Amino acid sequence: QVRLVESGGGSVQAGGSLRLSCLVSIDTYTGKCISWFRQAPGQERRGVASIGTGTLATYYEASVRGRASISQDNAKQTVYLQLNSLTPNDTAMYYCAADRRALRTSGGGWYCPLTPDYKYWGQGTQVTVSS
Repeated sequence: QVRLVESGGGSVQAGGSLRLSCLVSIDTYTGKCISWFRQAPGQERRGVASIGTGTLATYYEASVRGRASISQDNAKQTVYLQLNSLTPNDTAMYYCAADRRALRTSGGGWYCPLTPDYKYWGQGTQVTVSS
C-alpha cells in the first residue's frame, strides 16, 4: 500500500521560508518520480518541483525557480521542498505525488514531469503567506 504524508506547512509573512516534507511509504522507493504540486482556491493544481529518486534529477516550475529547492533523504524515504522568499502568490495547498513516470528532456537533461497525472497523492499541507 502506498501512502504519502505531507507536513511543514503553516502561516508565514512575505519574505519568509518554509520547508515542506513528504514521507513516502512505498514498496520500491527508488526509480520513482516524486513531485510537489500546489492548488490555490479556484485554480488548477500546478506542478512546483520534481525529483527522481534514482536519477536525483530535479526540475522547477518557472515561478519558483531560484527560490525553491527539492531534495530527498533515501534512508527516510522523505522528499523535502524548501521555499524561500515567499509571497502571497505562494499561498496554496501543497501536495506531493509519486509514480513511476517516463522522464522528459529539457536542455540536455532528463526530469520528472510536472503534469498532474500521478498515481499516488498525499492529503496536502496548507501554506499561507501574508503580506
